[in-house]
Amino acid sequence: MAQGGDWQRDVLRQLGQHGTPDEAAGPAPASAEPTAPLRLTYPAQEPPADAGGAAAPGFPQRSDPAPPSDPAVRASRRPRLPLHTPESVPTVDPRLAHALGRPQHGDSVTRRTGRTLRKLTASATQEVAEETRIARELQHPVTTGRVIAVTSIRGGVGKSTVSALLGRTFNHYRHDPVLTLEADAALGTLPVRMGAESVRWSCADLAQILTPAMQLTDVTGYLVPVTDGGWLLPASQGRVGAPMDVRTYRTVTLALRRYFAVTVVDCETLPGEVARTAMDTAHARVVVAPMTAEGVNGTRQVLDWLAQLPHSALAGTVVALSANSPDATLDEKTAAAHLRETGVTVVRLPYDRHLAQGGPIRTAMLGRAARDATVRLAAEAMRLAARVR
Repeated sequence: MAQGGDWQRDVLRQLGQHGTPDEAAGPAPASAEPTAPLRLTYPAQEPPADAGGAAAPGFPQRSDPAPPSDPAVRASRRPRLPLHTPESVPTVDPRLAHALGRPQHGDSVTRRTGRTLRKLTASATQEVAEETRIARELQHPVTTGRVIAVTSIRGGVGKSTVSALLGRTFNHYRHDPVLTLEADAALGTLPVRMGAESVRWSCADLAQILTPAMQLTDVTGYLVPVTDGGWLLPASQGRVGAPMDVRTYRTVTLALRRYFAVTVVDCETLPGEVARTAMDTAHARVVVAPMTAEGVNGTRQVLDWLAQLPHSALAGTVVALSANSPDATLDEKTAAAHLRETGVTVVRLPYDRHLAQGGPIRTAMLGRAARDATVRLAAEAMRLAARVR
């Protein structure tokens, strides 16, 4: 990567060329220049660091001189070859895949028809202005990769669903690479929600391979490409095994921030050790709270705990108040007000038939209310993450 150059242009060149790094380092043609007004530029002198400013161990400054002529030193900087190549494993057992059925639209036909008629008669000026404002938040240029951690107080409340929604939203709006990373237990559902048919490499596998010499094209060879853009790194192959440890999490997240503008991390539930580390070191945090009395009460306790962490953790947190049932009876305003007393922003994610169905998330099938809430949540998380220096 050229020092002081356009990081996004270098990324696109790496993805589009198959020559050696030396061949790819030549000047790009004028037609290859991105035309988007908001582009990610990466300062050549800044190494990856966590939210507290700690540099990734083993990763040199971008201004380091060329590798020395000593063969031993050059060999130490080459990408390490994997000790073994894991087999590809389907995310859903083929015997069960047919049971998923046809995806259901989040809104009923009646609701979609009524919205279309209202659009024909109402002025869209205010709506367009709001959508433009939110799009600018989502496309906010950053100078280092941002990490957004998603967690909850217990499983089954939509944490992986929210992570998948955020990853897809950033992929849609941003012009630079986005990674969705699973740091959950061995049987997490993020690969299924992201639409991955199979997985091979895991975080633990990649932690043993990553070196500072690897280029983006080297790294993406171990990731799962997402259908509508971006990449996915699962925590495992969907088998029961040892959960991810803190060392593996730190190694992978600090190293991959060199290549991705935004990394959405689907953490394990609190008070897991990896989840606590992720919440402490991320640039922004999303806590998914179920719209139940016990869910809101437990989430409030988590927020009080975040207030005691360094790096102003609570100031960089947003709560996603998720309705997993169409028959929720908890008063939404009272629940949101109870959480807002800590100073956080609360975004309500309404019940959506498509999300409740399970299986791969298809953005086009989301109901309008769920889609709008997801975009607002992503914009708020990006706004908080971009504030961290």
